[in-house]
Amino acid sequence: MPTLFKILIPLSLAAVTLTLGVGIFALFRGGEFGRSYSNKLMRLRVLLQFGAVIVLVAAWAFARHQAGH
Repeated sequence: MPTLFKILIPLSLAAVTLTLGVGIFALFRGGEFGRSYSNKLMRLRVLLQFGAVIVLVAAWAFARHQAGH
């Protein structure tokens, strides 16, 4: 697996995890901060999850293609 995937996979998973954690914190904290950021952070998490899935599928496809040669 190329170095690019070895960097992108943990980076994308960490971004999703961090966004989820901050979003849950904002949700339970409530107040003005919660109203302003919880929904935005959860939308961002969904986009980051989509990106992470794309990276994982690309890494899988690349590894499968390399194994076939």
